[in-house]
Amino acid sequence: VQLQASGGGLAQAGGSLRLSCAASGRTFSSGAMGWFRQAPGKEREFVAVIRRSGGTTYYADSVRGRFTISRDNAKNTVYLQMNSLKPEDTAVYYCVASEVWRIATIPDDYDYWGQGTQVTVSS
Repeated sequence: VQLQASGGGLAQAGGSLRLSCAASGRTFSSGAMGWFRQAPGKEREFVAVIRRSGGTTYYADSVRGRFTISRDNAKNTVYLQMNSLKPEDTAVYYCVASEVWRIATIPDDYDYWGQGTQVTVSS
């Protein structure tokens, strides 16, 4: 499974960005897709996850109410709509996928990782 993330860039505080992640190769109908992020000098941090079947979602407290994760199973794509951006949202955002569904917030719980896309929020 290959994950290709896109949509990062520069935004002002209070602005919005939308990330996309397309899965290719051996795809699966169950399991989960989600996002982590890593800011300079910090550990990788869970952001959000969505169940491929049913659409159950879970968010980190730091983004709940501002970010929305969604998926299009027909396109094997997951999205992260980021609103009310803050400078502390600045990080490299990684798309992730796992073959089983669980509310997993630890990097080792995910089987596949994308290459990352930079999000920079200016104050």
